[in-house]
Amino acid sequence: MAALKSKQQAAWSSGDYAVVGTTLQIVGEQLCEAVDLRPGSKVLDVAAGNGNATLAAARRFCEVTSTDYVDMLLDKGRARAEAEHLPVTFAHADAEALPFEDGSFDYVLSTFGVMFTPDHEKAAAEMLRVCRSGGSIGLANWTPSGFVGQLFKTLGKHVPPAPGARSPALWGTREHMNALFGPKAFAIRFVDRRFTFRYRSPAHFVDVFRNYYGPVHKAFLTLGPAEQSALEADLMDLLRQFNESTDGTLRAPSTYIDVVVTKA
Repeated sequence: MAALKSKQQAAWSSGDYAVVGTTLQIVGEQLCEAVDLRPGSKVLDVAAGNGNATLAAARRFCEVTSTDYVDMLLDKGRARAEAEHLPVTFAHADAEALPFEDGSFDYVLSTFGVMFTPDHEKAAAEMLRVCRSGGSIGLANWTPSGFVGQLFKTLGKHVPPAPGARSPALWGTREHMNALFGPKAFAIRFVDRRFTFRYRSPAHFVDVFRNYYGPVHKAFLTLGPAEQSALEADLMDLLRQFNESTDGTLRAPSTYIDVVVTKA
């Protein structure tokens, strides 16, 4: 697990996730609405990336702590918060070992973040631990059958996952969420969502993800020239499957779920 975590941290530290992350801001806004954030509440954003849920919660006048284990991403979130004059506390933290007391937060959020932790059970347990009784955990997770789920499946064909690694897309299934959170939940609610990736063209999408999105960036760096061409061809095939646009641009919807856990 330690080796796997180190490898994942290196992947998310490569490229510049914020270039992609800022396009997903609407997901953080919708998640805050799904959990019905109340002004003045204490909110923790876990594996916050460049701070989409962080900013959304701060805009709703909550006391927000934003955490990630990639310092560069915390710096990106900090710059965004400062630009909007939003008071946010930023802290380096491992989602599987959160440095906070039991029951410290009213809401614990994560948008496409905690789902990538190696130890699913430990990450879920930590989120439950730092959330107060009666508080809410809100997650936005990509589904296995959606575009991003299939993107990671495609990557796995070219760069096999480490032994013992479980698919992050499991977090996009109701069964896995019920197994991880059900025993300590008063209720779990699911909201089906779609996020639409919009790029100048399929080739533009591949270029952006190849240069900035950590897992894709690392995959290309790992492969030789011939293997890189094969991966690019498979990504273009995948984009053709999901692209709803007919004018040369890319409009690719990707399904995800908002998971709202009310802690018992």
